Amino acid sequence: MKPTKKLKIFVIAGEVSGDVLGAKIMREMPGAEFVGIGGQNMVDMGLKPLFSISDLSVMGIFEVVAHAKTLTARIKQTVAAILEEKPDIVLTIDSPSFATTVIKAVKKTKALNHTKFYHVVAPQVWAWGSWRAKKYAKIFDKLYAFFDFEKPYFTKYGLETVAVGHPISDGLEKYKPSLNASEKIITLVPGSRMSEVKKLLPVFHKTVDMLYNCGYRGYKFVIPTVETTDEYIRNEIKNWQIKPSLVPACERYNVYANTYIAIVASGTVSAELAMMHIPAIVVYKMHPLTVALAHVLLKVKWASLVNILMNKTIYPELLGKHANAYEIMNNMQQLTLPNYRQKMISELKSADTKWVHNGKKPSAIIAKDIIESL
Repeated sequence: MKPTKKLKIFVIAGEVSGDVLGAKIMREMPGAEFVGIGGQNMVDMGLKPLFSISDLSVMGIFEVVAHAKTLTARIKQTVAAILEEKPDIVLTIDSPSFATTVIKAVKKTKALNHTKFYHVVAPQVWAWGSWRAKKYAKIFDKLYAFFDFEKPYFTKYGLETVAVGHPISDGLEKYKPSLNASEKIITLVPGSRMSEVKKLLPVFHKTVDMLYNCGYRGYKFVIPTVETTDEYIRNEIKNWQIKPSLVPACERYNVYANTYIAIVASGTVSAELAMMHIPAIVVYKMHPLTVALAHVLLKVKWASLVNILMNKTIYPELLGKHANAYEIMNNMQQLTLPNYRQKMISELKSADTKWVHNGKKPSAIIAKDIIESL
């Protein structure tokens, strides 16, 4: 697919999952010029980033406050860069707080009359409140949502919304188990943000020790790491009694395909594992005040997407105070039971049709739509 004219797109991807999708979109638009913010995947496609995406990898209201000085500086830097580049399109991928703040600041200058502002990944208004849909309609010219059920929340406020399917579903079918089934790999994913890793890695350490001390010694532990947290994790596991193997993020799908049980932070990884039909336990720890506020505001029962889409608990979720080694251990014991394990795998397979849109690649849908919209 080639654009009919040379497009300049300022892209903002503030998280690892956004970086992966951003690279796929760039690959579908070889004739376009991309500038902006992204990680290693987008850099490999030719992007020269303004700064490291690790500066934006913060989650939770009170965690964001703690990093306010850095975020404020990066917002100003990004706004200035957009005004200087004068792109045809500003394409923001997830990172909603950063994206909306930047776009509002750019629009306030009234300096870019011909620039369009598109956003990828609809905010979960069905979980946190429909008022955010109205806010997005005022900020963006177009929204690329993953699922059809999300569209009406935004179109009723006049925001053109295109459903593209979940981008993770693109290509996962090629990853198949290749190791001996008797080798039981326990994959540990403490998250892609440093704030997540610092909270969950100690929990995983206790879990590994508990399993070993209780006689579960046939397991091999593996941690896929991303560029923003690799050094920290590498240093932290030096003193573990049982040291996990570390693999780069680019190899994670091969690891997932051969995983017996995954213990993972709530987020994109749980969707990846669900699509690959891998049994998993979802855990998450946040600032206590963030957790309390979520209980007040959250309008859905679950945190992991497969549970939300299927409207039932498929992956067990251990959140807040429940994210501890004892409860993880109890759930792992359940997943070693053949009937329980097979039931979970069957339910994950039943969710397959929820992830795709008309059998097309999300990145191709987005790229084609961008080109045709100009």
